[in-house]
This record gives sequence, structure tokens and C-alpha cells, in this order.
Amino acid sequence: MLQRLYLWTMSLADHPRALWVLACVAFIESSVFPIPPDVLMIPMILARPSRAWLIALVATVSSVLGGMLGYGIGYFFYETIGAPILNALGKAESMAEFNLRFNGVGFWAVLIAGVTPFPYKVITIMSGWTAMPLAIFLVTSVIARALRFFVVAGLLRAFGAPVRSFIEKHLGIMFTLFVLLLLGGFYVVKFL
Repeated sequence: MLQRLYLWTMSLADHPRALWVLACVAFIESSVFPIPPDVLMIPMILARPSRAWLIALVATVSSVLGGMLGYGIGYFFYETIGAPILNALGKAESMAEFNLRFNGVGFWAVLIAGVTPFPYKVITIMSGWTAMPLAIFLVTSVIARALRFFVVAGLLRAFGAPVRSFIEKHLGIMFTLFVLLLLGGFYVVKFL
């Protein structure tokens, strides 16, 4: 079923209103949809490299707006469903401690999920669930999603079709390594 959904999403890249379709996919991917917007972005940019930056901008803005929906899902469903269950189980204090720990590293959690293959939707929902400060969530989401989509757009614009297979196979790993190196650098600076 996931393969059919992937192929259906790919076919939308040829649609006359592909930019609107990309906006919709990027929006819903940030909270519920399993296929990332890169699947549409790649063929769209290969077909019209001159629109690479516009395509990346649409994906970024739509993804961040969709992240707000994910945040809202976590925020409102936790209050109405999660909290009463945790209170009944006597785990409300444990949740408060988890919220403090998560929100203490929330910037990094959102940044890492926004640029790596880790599902961004999980972090958007968790950010709302833990009541992460909305401003931190938004700023970090904009940085992370812009970094991810503009790097893809830049690579495709500069190198065209030959970089497509690299992006589809290795970009997630490259972003993950970049984040690990970045975090390692911060660790070295802080503790050495």
C-alpha cells in the first residue's frame, strides 16, 4: 500500500497545479501523511530548475504551517485525552518531568527531525504535547525545513538529474551525519 501511495504522490508532480499539490503534501506530511514532500519536489525541480527556489519556499512554508497543525494535535489532544489518563494512572508528575526534559532540548529535537529522515510529524505532535514554547517551535521549524528543502533544491538546480539518485538514497544519511558532527562540535566546545 505504501508503494502505491508513493507512486500516486510521484504522479502528482506532473499535475498542472503541482505547486499547490506540493503545498498540500508538505502541509499534511508535517502532521499525518507518510510520504515526504521531497518526492514531489525532486521531479518538479528537475522539470523546471529555474523554479527551484520557489518550489523550496512553497515546501518550507507549507511544511511549517502543517507543523503548526501537528503542534495543535499534540497540544489539544493531550489536554483532552492524555492528561486525564495520566492523572488516573498517577503518572501526571512523570509527564511533567518528561515535558521539562523534552522542552530543554526541544530546539535540537525539532531541528534534527526537520532535516533528517526522522519523521518530522512525530516531533511536531510531541512539541504540542509537551507545550514547548510556540516561538521556539516555529523558529526551529523554519530553520530546519528551509535547510532541508533549500539544500535539495540547490543540489538539483546545480547538478540536475545525476544528483537525484544520490538525494533519494543518501540525503537523509548525509543530514544525519551533519547533525551528529554539529552536536559533536558543540560537545567538544562545551566540555573541552
